[in-house]
Amino acid sequence: MTKAQFQISRCGMKGVTAVSADTAHAFGRHTHDQFGIGVIVRGAQKSLSGRGLVEAEAGDVITVNPGEVHDGAPLGERGRAWRMLYFDPAALASPIRALTDGNPDHAELTRPVLRDPASAAHFLTLFRAMTDPRGGHSEIEGAENLLLLLSRFIEPRDRRRPGVPRAIDRARARIDDDPAAPLSLAELAAIGGVSQFQLLRGFAKATGLTPHAYLVQRRLQQARRLIEDGVPLANAAIASGFSDQSHMTRLFVRAYGMSPGVYAAAMN
Repeated sequence: MTKAQFQISRCGMKGVTAVSADTAHAFGRHTHDQFGIGVIVRGAQKSLSGRGLVEAEAGDVITVNPGEVHDGAPLGERGRAWRMLYFDPAALASPIRALTDGNPDHAELTRPVLRDPASAAHFLTLFRAMTDPRGGHSEIEGAENLLLLLSRFIEPRDRRRPGVPRAIDRARARIDDDPAAPLSLAELAAIGGVSQFQLLRGFAKATGLTPHAYLVQRRLQQARRLIEDGVPLANAAIASGFSDQSHMTRLFVRAYGMSPGVYAAAMN
């Protein structure tokens, strides 16, 4: 492992990043703009998920959806180790379409934790095929194991679930459009035509995060993409709306368990 106990690499499949980690770091609440699928290979952890608090131990498959608020803390002093693949939504559009009768936008990973040796085996084979150019036994091995793995997790979203109120949706869209722009709670409330308290309460109910926490996550995601593109850290920090590089670094470590410098070294 690296000094920061993380190994990160791009995969042969476009839009996929592999992470191997062995750490006792307790992650704060955060989100990804990617699907994440992995396996705990040592130790155990507890984490918040879109379906409440869950626990996972060695051999369990773990997942997270784009935008799903989660955290993670080890169970035990020795920490835990895991392997994870993060997929840009576009990278999974085709296999999800094949599993949902052509509706990739109306599906999600429905099990944050699954104890199933067959699924874990599919993931480990997929991880090897994704990360080692000579690791696959055939060109179709990765695609085959990805489909078999997703078939255990992908289900259509319940369209009967109440939608996000229009006021909250407008405020969230304003943040998404330009996370780096200066923005006040009063401005967000005015965009939605509600009071600041109504916005705060409704936003947290709809997204699992306060407007400020959501804004921070979107800025971190923007910074991560800029770093992947080779933008210098100080420039990435300012372009993402942080006051300076140290501000970005502090929040990056809290969310992802590694510094932006370690991430940059792995991705560039």
